[in-house]
Amino acid sequence: MDKISSPAEFQVAIQSPRLTVTIFKADWCSDCKFIDPFIPEVEQAYADRLTLVEVDVDAVGDVSQEQNIMGIPSFVAYSDGRELVRFVNKLRKSREEIENFLDKAVQVHQSLQQ
Repeated sequence: MDKISSPAEFQVAIQSPRLTVTIFKADWCSDCKFIDPFIPEVEQAYADRLTLVEVDVDAVGDVSQEQNIMGIPSFVAYSDGRELVRFVNKLRKSREEIENFLDKAVQVHQSLQQ
C-alpha cells in the first residue's frame, strides 16, 4: 500500500479515474493497529477493483483537516478528485465491515462509470 506523505501526493492519488480508497490512520491509534494484520490481504483481494493508499494524520495533518477527518481509522473513497463515499465512525472496524464498505465503494464507482 502506498503511503501518502504530502498534500500534493494526496491530490495526485485522488485525481485518478480509478477508484482510490484512502485509509486515514496514525501510529499511536490502537484501532488502526487492529486492522494492520489483515489489510494487506484485503488490499490484495480488491487489487483489481481499487487502489488503497494510507494517510498518516500526524504526518499529513493538513489533508486530514481539509477532508474533515474527525476519527481514525477512516476510509474515504475517491475518483476523479471527487469523494464518493466514506466509512467513518468512532468504533473499531472489523474486516467484514471494511470489506462491506469497499464493496459499496466499488458499486458507487461502477454506477458513476455507466
